[in-house]
Amino acid sequence: MNQSAPESQVDSAEMEPIPEPEGKTEIIETNYDIGQDNFSGSLALELDIHKVVFTVSAIAIMLFTFGTLAFQNEVEPLFVGLRDWLTGNLAWFFLLSGNIFVLVCLGLIVSPLGKIRLGGPAATPDFGYVGWFSMLFAAGMGIGLMFYGVSEPLSHYSTAMGGISVGEDGLRTDWAPLGGAEGDTVAAQRLGMAATIFHWGLHPWAIYAVVALALALFSFNKGLPLTLRSAFYPIFGERIWGWPGHIIDILAVLATVFGLATSLGVGAQQAAAGLNFLFGLSTGNTMLIVLIILITLVAIVSIVRGLEGGVKVLSEVNMGLAGVLLLFVIVAGPTLAILTGFFENLLAYGRYLPSLSMPFGREDANFAGGWTAFYWAWWISWSPFVGMFIARVSRGRTVREFLVAVLIVPTFLSVLWMTAMGGTAIGQVVNDGYLAAQEATLELQLFQMLKALPLTALSSCVGIILVVLFFITSSDSGSLVIDTIAAGGKTNAPVVQRVFWASFEGAVAIALLLGGGLAALQAMAVSTGLPFTLVLLGACYAVVRGLMNEPRA
Repeated sequence: MNQSAPESQVDSAEMEPIPEPEGKTEIIETNYDIGQDNFSGSLALELDIHKVVFTVSAIAIMLFTFGTLAFQNEVEPLFVGLRDWLTGNLAWFFLLSGNIFVLVCLGLIVSPLGKIRLGGPAATPDFGYVGWFSMLFAAGMGIGLMFYGVSEPLSHYSTAMGGISVGEDGLRTDWAPLGGAEGDTVAAQRLGMAATIFHWGLHPWAIYAVVALALALFSFNKGLPLTLRSAFYPIFGERIWGWPGHIIDILAVLATVFGLATSLGVGAQQAAAGLNFLFGLSTGNTMLIVLIILITLVAIVSIVRGLEGGVKVLSEVNMGLAGVLLLFVIVAGPTLAILTGFFENLLAYGRYLPSLSMPFGREDANFAGGWTAFYWAWWISWSPFVGMFIARVSRGRTVREFLVAVLIVPTFLSVLWMTAMGGTAIGQVVNDGYLAAQEATLELQLFQMLKALPLTALSSCVGIILVVLFFITSSDSGSLVIDTIAAGGKTNAPVVQRVFWASFEGAVAIALLLGGGLAALQAMAVSTGLPFTLVLLGACYAVVRGLMNEPRA
């Protein structure tokens, strides 16, 4: 669910000041001026940074990075233990929070508050439906879908087919979702796809929608800066300009940096696996470090070149290639099975949704903790990034229109992607006896699936290019969002600050890979997602209070 094409749109929007509300809105009168707590001047380089948010965030990230690199062997078991403890003991909290986000969104859709228009009663949409829907789709495409598009459906299918296994302590040791479907091929396919869609459907998009709605409402309608602290004005009042607000924005920066680093690390692993698959290159740490450094340097070039010469071009190429790869798999793969499977998988998702989203009394602890809790924490850590993009392109929409589109459109398109990629791989196992993808490592499964289709080398090259481009555009636009928060809501801070954040995203990704690989990446996504979950729960309350004071269209 991590991002590609929307970065150009964010970049474009962020270069302009936030528009004033149009029509009667409940403007919040405050004496705070954007940037008043900033350091603005020259320290060898021109800077415009929030004194507290930037300083604390930057020092924390640097200490973490250097500490992890200095004690690689010692921190790996620490990361593994941290991930396992959080997902094992707090899975119920992540699942319950995810359900609350979905219920808040659905409640707003059907309530009179859904009539309120973002930007004021007289505001008009900045984009038509086609362009808007395309950008919402783009926000759901990224390294995550490339990495898990084949591997997750295959994994859930395999574990469901294996059924339940119980250890000597009486606890389940398998990873099957719910009760599995031992020996039942059709049921295992449906359960595996339903479990996958559960992780890429309504719940993650409700997480993003809450953040986007909070940012849009308090910026476009209330006239406050475009930072997460603004959403908490109904709770803290003027205190949001002090330490309560500083803590919220620092958590947003840290969550986004580590969420991005997780995705960048995953992307580097998959790019290395693809290069090994095609050209026999190494997949060791040296290759991963070289890839991250090179791709981060390209991202920095993109940042320096700006919108027209950098990320906009890359984003357009990205979305075009993603569409071509999806269409290729649909046409070259089991076309009829993919098209019919789309509807069958949606029905299976609806059937299993209540059980999959149950936070208490779960016997499938490995699945609920190791898969769902990790995903929810990862999406939450990405939410400031994706939420800001969605907010910026959704001005002029009613709350109801906004939430229906943000929840439904990307969910359907994610289902199509997973059905095409994962359904094709499962079909190869069930119908053709082709087991290469199923038996491959996670990062290699996409390429092994493509190997059974025509034009393997070409389609695999497209896959590698997509992963690299997702890396670049995510780093570029993620740096922009982080910098907006760390600059106190300013949207035109010096470009060198974005270069700084892009560099440290790459550095954190390297540190995590060397300090424990995928387990370390997952551990930091979960640990930074945990405190930010509390921020999002508070934002739900603040959004409802803020909407209740707004005129309704």
